[in-house]
Amino acid sequence: MKEDKNMPVAYEEGKNPQHPGRPQLKFRWLPGAYAIVRMDPEATVPEWATKGVFSSVTRTADELSIVCPADNLPANLSSECHWICFKLEGPFPFSQTGVLLSFIEPLSNNGVPIFAISTYDTDYVLVQEEFMGGAQQALGTAGHALISDDDESRRRLIE
Repeated sequence: MKEDKNMPVAYEEGKNPQHPGRPQLKFRWLPGAYAIVRMDPEATVPEWATKGVFSSVTRTADELSIVCPADNLPANLSSECHWICFKLEGPFPFSQTGVLLSFIEPLSNNGVPIFAISTYDTDYVLVQEEFMGGAQQALGTAGHALISDDDESRRRLIE
């Protein structure tokens, strides 16, 4: 793929207070709880798995992994825990290195488990609900900015 020099870039190079030279990112919280489910690798992708603002279906020789809104899960399935989903504000050119690392490193350094998914344009990072307070603090300290069109969802996130 040829890099588009006119592609908008959603970070400010060198403005990260903890790690100069690493991107300071903007991210959004996708409302609602998410579930992560592992199914048999030969299973048919269920219709409920692809509904909602964000979902991800990945098939390997070992598994079929599904990430979707927790409310989509049928009664006979459950997820070990509920997750909060953060969407990094991309797109990011493929030549840009360290984007995902700059976001997840402060989480890792503060003991916050994550589940990351990359798409063509951006990255999504899921954090277990019970770690939200620590995640918000770690990301803010690292200079990343939560942006929201919905003040109510932001208020609920930081409470």
